[in-house]
Amino acid sequence: MALPNVYSKEVVATLKDRINSLTTESQALWGKMNVAQMLAHCKVTYELSYENIHPKPKGLMKWMLKTFVKKIVTNEKPFKRNERTAPVFLVSSQQNFEKEKRRLLSNLEIVQADGVDKFEGRENPGFGKLTAQQWNNLYYKHLDHHLSQFGV
Repeated sequence: MALPNVYSKEVVATLKDRINSLTTESQALWGKMNVAQMLAHCKVTYELSYENIHPKPKGLMKWMLKTFVKKIVTNEKPFKRNERTAPVFLVSSQQNFEKEKRRLLSNLEIVQADGVDKFEGRENPGFGKLTAQQWNNLYYKHLDHHLSQFGV
């Protein structure tokens, strides 16, 4: 079953509605992050795509990501609860809820506006070149997993 299309205005509108239904009081159904930390955590996926602010994996780590993790992250199977998080995605400090929410909403709009063609064959720092469908799956299932974590 194909995951919803993050390049579609309708899907992005639905995701934005889910994000906008979060409040500073939203509680996680599992995991350790509070809602602001979760928003900051989700934003890292987009930072890896658009910004050069995180260290790129090298050597054995890059090989492991391409060989083992890529398949898990880019397929259509939902993530399991409480799986290990890559160090670059760990957010333990307090975050500003409104700021992180705005940035995540903006990132969704940017991906949707860029569209399928911009992502076909685009390089991911840890996984190498991905198809537009793999990018879609990566974006959608990660965000859906964490929005579900907070009951939206």
